Amino acid sequence: MDNLESAKNLLAKINMPTKQQGTLCCLTLLAMAKLKNGMSWNEATNDRIRIHDVIAFIAENYGVIYAENSRETFRKQAMHPFRTAALIEDNGKATNSPNYRYRITPEFLAVIQSLQGKENCVCEESSELTMFLYRHGTLSNLYASKKKMQKMPVKINNLDFTFSPGKHNQLQKAIIEEFAPRFAPNSECLYVGDTIHKDMVKNVEKLSSLGFEITLHDKMPDVVLYREDKNWIYFIESVTSVGPMDPKRILEIESMTDKVTVGKIYVTAFLDFVTFKKFSEQLAWETEVWIADMPDHMIHLNGDKFLGPR
Repeated sequence: MDNLESAKNLLAKINMPTKQQGTLCCLTLLAMAKLKNGMSWNEATNDRIRIHDVIAFIAENYGVIYAENSRETFRKQAMHPFRTAALIEDNGKATNSPNYRYRITPEFLAVIQSLQGKENCVCEESSELTMFLYRHGTLSNLYASKKKMQKMPVKINNLDFTFSPGKHNQLQKAIIEEFAPRFAPNSECLYVGDTIHKDMVKNVEKLSSLGFEITLHDKMPDVVLYREDKNWIYFIESVTSVGPMDPKRILEIESMTDKVTVGKIYVTAFLDFVTFKKFSEQLAWETEVWIADMPDHMIHLNGDKFLGPR
């Protein structure tokens, strides 16, 4: 029995859906275990790996070519179902992080390695398989809970949400929980995205009533707050690596909001002073800077007003 057939046999034995017993998923499992054709399954490993590495391994060792733009297909057809079934886990990084990785769970690795000496065929009496199937529900809950625990809880407009892990969302959480109460008291969050769920909060009705005639898309600022008592709207960029309120960004937002008559405030938020210094020469005049490490203070760039509409 070759490795591809063995992988299909294994996925069938642990009751994966038929779609997850297909060639793409079988090859994904082999790549994650770093099993070249002809290798014994007791040589399997569970090193952390990217989808890019999975695609490259399959091409090099099994001669099946998948385009780089098929990563989303791998994510939906293999990674997500495998993770739900406790076959694999991720390292808790933000999904858009270059350091995001998957690996086979230790429990499932034991099942894979148990295939040695059995012609790479999963036998019904395999103690490792029996134990995995017996614990499957518990393991699935364990890894699901671990993923949930890695998320960051945040209260937005008095409702509970969770941000995906990562510095960008850590800063967005600080903007909502630390910046807003200090410098935009009693404000309402009209828009905030997440690295996974792009439009976590989007009050299209309120935005439209303020004069927005746009479709919410990637050009939206990271956080939009509205303070009704002052009739001010805050456009806030959460900057950890790119995207400060530079002159080009101001013009983009102005063109998107040319019919918005309320006072507009432009804020660039940083996690720390070191990051602020990297971008200080790019920032537009008459905008505000807020640094999460120093939450009680603001930096105003020129102009005759502090924290007011342009």
